[in-house]
Amino acid sequence: MATNHLVLSGTITRSRSFKSPAGIAHCVIMLEHKSQCFEAEMLRNVYCQIQVILSGERFESVTDKLKIGVDIEVQGFIALQQSRNGQNRLVIHAENVELKT
Repeated sequence: MATNHLVLSGTITRSRSFKSPAGIAHCVIMLEHKSQCFEAEMLRNVYCQIQVILSGERFESVTDKLKIGVDIEVQGFIALQQSRNGQNRLVIHAENVELKT
């Protein structure tokens, strides 16, 4: 089996919650990450934004705390998601979320 596990921290810049037609609770957030990392013995600034999807009952207790400006750490797996206009992007499907603020 291949490995697909990602841990990323950052600040929430967008958040919305909804229930699917099947009644499953979802929270979709945009996570903004900024850091500095060494690459080839040089310090480089790293920046990214990635959508995070939290699905199911286990996240319902934390969803109301996931507001714009809150710092979190997300653990999960990445998957390809295709938008309605046919564009592909990577998203994180959360398995665990920890509030950092």
